[in-house]
Amino acid sequence: MKLLGNILWLVLGGLLIAMIYYAVGLLMCITIIGIPFGVQLFKLGTYALWPFGHELVDGPNQPGCLSIVMNLLWILLGWWQIALLHLGCGVLFCITIIGIPWGVQHLRMALATVFPFGKEIK
Repeated sequence: MKLLGNILWLVLGGLLIAMIYYAVGLLMCITIIGIPFGVQLFKLGTYALWPFGHELVDGPNQPGCLSIVMNLLWILLGWWQIALLHLGCGVLFCITIIGIPWGVQHLRMALATVFPFGKEIK
């Protein structure tokens, strides 16, 4: 079931979401200051490729001081808008009965994009 969910996810826009995450991550990695943010966008892009059967969980010894500071910078620099987009998509998908699994994945991604530092994909 996970495989079917992931394939449908890719066809219904997951591939586009992942490509956007990777493209913006590459742009962020051009500057030295943006590399930590680019790495988080790569992580979110990988999660966006195959969300069914995976989840973002706290890494070992997390949340640490550095991840808390970086998450605050992430929010202050406006990356929280990604979470709003996922929240909107999640609500739209959850309106229909068939779209509920994809809506739930968007809602999980919304939570993951608010505080991405210190998380890892399991």
